[in-house]
Amino acid sequence: MIKYNPKNWFGLIFQFHKSDTFRKMGWVLLSFTAYTTLIVYLELHFKDVLQFKSTMQVHSLLGFVLALLLVFRTNSAYDRWWEGRKLWGALVNNSRNLAIKINAVTTNTKEKEFWRVMIANYVFAMKEHLREGTKLEELELSNDLEHITKVKHVPNAIAGEMYKRLHQLYKSNEISGDQLITIDKEVKSFTDIIGACERIKKTPIPYSYSLFLKKFIFLYVITIPFGMAYDFNYWTIPIATVILYVLGSIELIAEEIEDPFGTDANDLPTDTLATTIQENVSEILS
Repeated sequence: MIKYNPKNWFGLIFQFHKSDTFRKMGWVLLSFTAYTTLIVYLELHFKDVLQFKSTMQVHSLLGFVLALLLVFRTNSAYDRWWEGRKLWGALVNNSRNLAIKINAVTTNTKEKEFWRVMIANYVFAMKEHLREGTKLEELELSNDLEHITKVKHVPNAIAGEMYKRLHQLYKSNEISGDQLITIDKEVKSFTDIIGACERIKKTPIPYSYSLFLKKFIFLYVITIPFGMAYDFNYWTIPIATVILYVLGSIELIAEEIEDPFGTDANDLPTDTLATTIQENVSEILS
């Protein structure tokens, strides 16, 4: 995620980065400009043959419908992004609460070290699980936990180890039944959070809706030169290109933020959040 100053209004206008939609659409815009130039030239120099008239009223009506669809598309994508941020915020809080409770119920240094390591392991495993798969080099695993590296869902395996350790504390009378229930809620919340994140990641916008919207944008912009050349002449070229840039950018941004757990510029700062949790837990249980 890119950190920036939202108050630097003019600076942001002239700022470009690798995920900027202008870079992604560069060749598309150039190709569309060439296409628009050809259509405008034919309309202006072969009026008697083509006999096209202005269709701005039709495009205005369709543009209103398209705007409504894009608003819904953007809002649904942002809702997914914001829900992901709230889930990671809950993970930060629950990790701290779990560490605080463990620190309060035991003075055993070895026990505290186990929870310090496993809470951090869970967060880092979850971060990469929501991407392309867990990076084992980010985890602190002792020899008796090597079996975790052989499973498909590493966060589940780590949560299982935390539950085993929690019940060992209860059986050895180091914690009471009430304390077991209290701490159990925090461990359970980890599984609830990753389940909700997996729902966001694995449930994109319905295929038919996405397909229809892309077709609608394509048909709309591809017919604009025919409708505008009669009124705007060669000014149609830059105007139509800007319209394509705006509509295409909105769709590209929505596609990027609807899966907020990756490494794109607009994705959530899960690397930073994971490091923050690790530092906080280490401080509490030190």
